[in-house]
Amino acid sequence: MAGVDRRRIEAAVTELLLAIGERPDREGLLSTPQRVADAYAEFFGGLGEDPLDHLRETIPTEIDTAGEAVIVRDIAFRSVCEHHLLPFTGVAHVAYLPGVSAVGLGRFARVVDTLASRPQVQERLTEQIADAVDEGLSPRGVLVVLDASHQCLTARGPRQTSSTTVTIASRGALVSGAERSDVLALIGGSAGRDE
Repeated sequence: MAGVDRRRIEAAVTELLLAIGERPDREGLLSTPQRVADAYAEFFGGLGEDPLDHLRETIPTEIDTAGEAVIVRDIAFRSVCEHHLLPFTGVAHVAYLPGVSAVGLGRFARVVDTLASRPQVQERLTEQIADAVDEGLSPRGVLVVLDASHQCLTARGPRQTSSTTVTIASRGALVSGAERSDVLALIGGSAGRDE
């Protein structure tokens, strides 16, 4: 969070309020620039972090090449779309086929949070999570599914309040075939039905 310049954010928010015809000195807006700076420090805190740091402490496995998939479902995340600086929120499902090492399951939520805490687009975020797990653990396969609701679609423009977007990224043995189908079925929801 050290990379966020709170004073510049506060000044920019004050200017934005003036630009929309508001008075930044009125009662309800007096602390708004500081609150937005605090929120942005949280929203973009992942810019200074390496997601691979969360995968460095591994656990040796005794799983041979026939090992089964490990799936962590419904990892809640929030990010900010870089196109409109509006939030998108949803769940990530991360699956991998362990190789010679595994990692504590809570580490996947940390990887997702680190990468989501940057200006993002969902497609790239999905790929980055898959890349981090692939690079950090050297598994036999990785599959990541994100299902998210975007405020740039729900709160503006076409205002599709029930719309969600599903993206998938896969590596190794989970790029295609029966194992991929099995993992998608276990994840469930719309992602599993389309494959």
